[in-house]
Amino acid sequence: MSEAPRTRIVAAVIRDEAGRTLLVRKHGATVFQQPGGKRDANDADDLATLARELREELACTLLPGSACFLCRASAPATNERGHVVEAEACVVEVDGQPRVQAEIAELRWVAPAAPGVPVAQLSFEHILPLSGRWAGSPNRRHS
Repeated sequence: MSEAPRTRIVAAVIRDEAGRTLLVRKHGATVFQQPGGKRDANDADDLATLARELREELACTLLPGSACFLCRASAPATNERGHVVEAEACVVEVDGQPRVQAEIAELRWVAPAAPGVPVAQLSFEHILPLSGRWAGSPNRRHS
């Protein structure tokens, strides 16, 4: 039996003043997940990928120097049956109010311990529990 195909992504943990974490739902999806995505050929590194994804999907800007590594985790992919998603998750600060655009259908600010919406396994089991313990200050800035 062969190993499941792997999809590598970079995921953002963005928090508000109340300690809530931003989750997004893509068009056609039923569950919420961290913002972020796959590296494109033109992306120099993971942070370039994250900056591009945040700009394209949420119309906000990744603040240079703000990214702090949170975890590396994997779980069955929600939107690609039979695949495993591997994520590098970073707590980041952004400039601007995140808003829905591109492939994003909806966004929600959730309490990491009790999101109240269906959440992708990777986010639910790995990223949200760690983001709820993050000791830093809120990391969303408005322009």
